[in-house]
Parts: sequence; C-alpha cells; structure tokens
Amino acid sequence: MTTSAAGTPHWFKSSHSGAEGGQCLEVAAQPEAVLVRDSKNPTGPTLTLTQRGWSAFVAYTAGS
Repeated sequence: MTTSAAGTPHWFKSSHSGAEGGQCLEVAAQPEAVLVRDSKNPTGPTLTLTQRGWSAFVAYTAGS
C-alpha cells in the first residue's frame, strides 16, 4: 500500500474481491494511518484507522 507521488492515496481492493462488484472495500496506507472506503462510493466518507486499529480489524475479520 503506497501513496502516489502527488500525495493522493493509492487505493486497492483485495485480490479476493469478485469482478461483479458488490460489497467491496478499498484500502490505502498512509504514513500514520490506513484509509478504508466503500468501492461503490469512492467520493463518500473514508474511515481512518491507526496501524494498530487496522491490524485489529483484519484479525477480527479473519476470524469471522
């Protein structure tokens, strides 16, 4: 996960996301945070998590 040279976040979807769209999240890493947004609404709200918060989120969803 990287930030582009212009300082805008580089968003990506998981390789596990299907091609048909649906319920996907996009993620972008920043130096001090991880940004999360709905792929169907890229101009909508963005959830900002600390690195620790992101790790907890991933651990929680992996257990689901």
